[in-house]
Order: sequence, then C-alpha cells, then structure tokens
Amino acid sequence: MSIPNILKDCRTQMEKAVEAVKRDFGSVRSGKASPSMLDGVKVEMYGSMMAFNQVANVSAPEPRLLVVTPFDKTQIKAVEKAIRESGLGLDPAVQGALIRVPLPSMNEQRRKELAKQVHKHAEDGHIAVRHARTHAREALKKMDGTSEDDVKHAEKDLQKAHDEFIGKIDALSKAKEAEIMEV
Repeated sequence: MSIPNILKDCRTQMEKAVEAVKRDFGSVRSGKASPSMLDGVKVEMYGSMMAFNQVANVSAPEPRLLVVTPFDKTQIKAVEKAIRESGLGLDPAVQGALIRVPLPSMNEQRRKELAKQVHKHAEDGHIAVRHARTHAREALKKMDGTSEDDVKHAEKDLQKAHDEFIGKIDALSKAKEAEIMEV
C-alpha cells in the first residue's frame, strides 16, 4: 500500500465519522419537528425488531408536529408503542390510519440533557477520527522501502486531516447545541 492510498483511506474513514455524527445529531430533538427524529426508534413487528423507516412514513407538516403513517395499517398499535417507549418523551395519538406526534415544549433541564447528548455524539465522532489517524499511522510505520522523511511528511498530513475533521465535528456540535438552546 502506498502513502497516498493510506492517506486517502484515512480521510474516507474520517468523512464517515463526520457523516455518522451528522446522522446522530439528526436524531437529537431540537425545538422543531424533524422526520429524522424517529430514525433511531425500533419497532417490534412480525416477530423482529425493524428500523422505523421500514415500517412507517414520517412527515413534519408543522414545526411542532410529526405525522406518522404506518405502511401496514394493522400494525399501528405497535408503531405507536415504539414511539411512546422510545425515550424521546413523545406522546403519540392514533387518529384513524395515522399517528399524530405533538412535540412538547422543552424546559431548560431537557435542553441541557439534549446538549449533553450532543456532546456525547461529538465525542464519539472525535474518537472515530482519532482511530482512523492511529490506524493510518500504524500502516505508515509498517511500510517497507519508504524513507523516514516521507513517513514524517505523511504523518504531518495525517495530523492536518485529523485537525480538519475534528474542527468540522466541533462546528456541527456548536450549531446543534445553539439550535437546542434556542427558545
């Protein structure tokens, strides 16, 4: 494996870490409704746990309301139960063939709890970026027939990439925290 390939693989891993953080932030509830809020919810249907997007369509017609339309109308109670027990503090109400999920207004304590969740997701992203850098460093050290100078330059490039992606995660974290704390 060559130095450019190692650096490219490392950047790819770091980009995946940033994407994972974005996905995690999408599941953290801010002040307004977002269909991605329910992405982490699992629904027990047909004897197995299924991802929410496989069992229902979610829309946000208003800033403080989600409307969930199960694909299988006979499983509406299972979908409602999954939302209620998701730990998101939501109280769904079945209305015919759909489920309305009004978002309660958040108090200061809940905002702080959500900010802690954001920090945890950001830290997970930082760890993933560091792991990518560490694996790339190990690959560089194992290379044969490469000068020490080339390895040192590659390590500097790794550090620059690391700093760049940590900065991206921090910027996402600050933006999400500001969104949560906004009244």
